[in-house]
Amino acid sequence: MSVFSVRNVSFSYGAKKALDDICIDLQKGRFCALLGPNGAGKSTLFNLLTGLFVPDSGTIEVAGADLSRSPRAALAKLGVVFQQPTLDLDMSVRWNLSFFASLQGLSGAIAGTRIDRALERLSMAERADEKVRALNGGHRRRMEIARALIHEPEVLLLDEPTVGLDASSREAITEYVHDLAGEGLTVFWATHLVDEIRSDDDVVVLHQGKVLAHQTAAELAGGGSLLEAFMSLTGMSADGKSLEALT
Repeated sequence: MSVFSVRNVSFSYGAKKALDDICIDLQKGRFCALLGPNGAGKSTLFNLLTGLFVPDSGTIEVAGADLSRSPRAALAKLGVVFQQPTLDLDMSVRWNLSFFASLQGLSGAIAGTRIDRALERLSMAERADEKVRALNGGHRRRMEIARALIHEPEVLLLDEPTVGLDASSREAITEYVHDLAGEGLTVFWATHLVDEIRSDDDVVVLHQGKVLAHQTAAELAGGGSLLEAFMSLTGMSADGKSLEALT
């Protein structure tokens, strides 16, 4: 069952078309990777999905709610982890989460229970009273994921959440979010790193503002490697440069 639908969405920056007639359906309880090289349009798409930008054309629906017609209902179903950190570094972990909970209309015992549950699941309970500034990059990312889950969304959007993290932190966060999908949460994970994607994950390949493929990683790889299939589709070399530019 589709819980997140993008239908014929286009967006331009002036004369430059960033997204061209994008169509994507996300299924309940699936981990779907939005895979594309830098500049493919991933962050632009996430800005549209979260209501920060308005599409030039097309529709976006979250759990049956149209983002343009019923933005409050649609956004209430979304949990979002942006690429750039959005935490108050001089306040405690718990204060940051409590503030976000209040923005979602949660307070008192309900907010406290959900904050405790989120911190426990991410092994952050013992850091609850520490200032965010004292946390390393991996723990800050865990905290942002915990914050995104407080209001119990149906869809979790993550825009390149492992950028700048060490290998151990990347692996831990990727594993945890896959577990969330296994529990029934729909996950849309933007990345340019194929090693964050499992063979049974869904993959949307975005390049130059167009969707080039939407299938499982195993289907996309076709018996070979996902990286090779991705480079073949996008015309990219192993170092991320356009093959056309190299010829």
